[in-house]
Amino acid sequence: MNGRDNTIRAFLAAAGWGAAGRAPLAGDASARRYERLSLAGQRAVLMDSPPEAADDVRRFTDMAEWLAARGYSAPRILSDRAAEGLLLLEDLGDDLLARLIAADPTREAPLYAAVTDFLLDLHRHAPPAGLAPLDDPALGAMTGLAAEQYLPGIRAPASGAAGDLPALIQEAYTRLDHEKPVTALRDFHAENLIWLPARSGVARLGLLDFQDAVAAHPAYDLVSALQDARRDVSPAVERAERGRYAQQKGLEQGRFEAIYALLGLQRSVRILGVFARLCMAMGKAHYVDLIPRTWRYIERNAAHPELAGIARVLGAAFPAPTAERLERIKRQCAQHPMR
Repeated sequence: MNGRDNTIRAFLAAAGWGAAGRAPLAGDASARRYERLSLAGQRAVLMDSPPEAADDVRRFTDMAEWLAARGYSAPRILSDRAAEGLLLLEDLGDDLLARLIAADPTREAPLYAAVTDFLLDLHRHAPPAGLAPLDDPALGAMTGLAAEQYLPGIRAPASGAAGDLPALIQEAYTRLDHEKPVTALRDFHAENLIWLPARSGVARLGLLDFQDAVAAHPAYDLVSALQDARRDVSPAVERAERGRYAQQKGLEQGRFEAIYALLGLQRSVRILGVFARLCMAMGKAHYVDLIPRTWRYIERNAAHPELAGIARVLGAAFPAPTAERLERIKRQCAQHPMR
């Protein structure tokens, strides 16, 4: 038994869960691990985060408390040793939206309607004090990851055009953004959302991943949900929920469509780099298989007339992810650890 095991056992014992059965749960794209605990008919979830990421854990607890205070279904914190990267959380169950829709595609429209309802309600509240802004410079800078990871991954030379992209993203956002920032949970998609039908209203949507929350444009989380890198959302549902959000918020539809496309493009370009890095640095090769869908989002968003200049740069800087190029990334899996 190593030192981490001893630390976890001591934490669980102090929380009254020392005798619990433990089973691993599927993790996410981070270094966190999760276990489901079972004890005397009760269940809980252990979050085990690297101790050096204690700040991430504290952000999680702070956001969980903020969300719960406003009636949203973030997991309750049952026991907290954030300084050691450990939390004991309420178990919200297994009914991930992605799983429910896969089992019954007729549920897609009503479940995504509930997602939009949640965002409309969340965006009534001013963001928490001190939440980091996801503003013009930050949005542009984040796309640099594609040049740093995707291009080397596919063995493509970096061009000067790739270096122009962050400034173009920043300029377009400055031009198109006219809304007050709202709370954006960021990793907001169907595999991080749980359906809780026994609850009412917006509390029916259980929230799993929000420690990276930022103050961002109102379209940011809507794009995250509707242009999901992990699953296809039907065009009719995406169109309906995008339009309904703008109408309910009283936003001019054409301008909203333009910034929605910009944020969809920005997110997907960054995700090219994220998924390449997850393979090459962390050995998670299955993320490479999601890149073609991400590329389709890039092409669709880049076709918006307001983004013509960005589209030209993208075409010059980033080769399409052919099967051969994706295989090059996979051949480097786990060979470039992060420093």
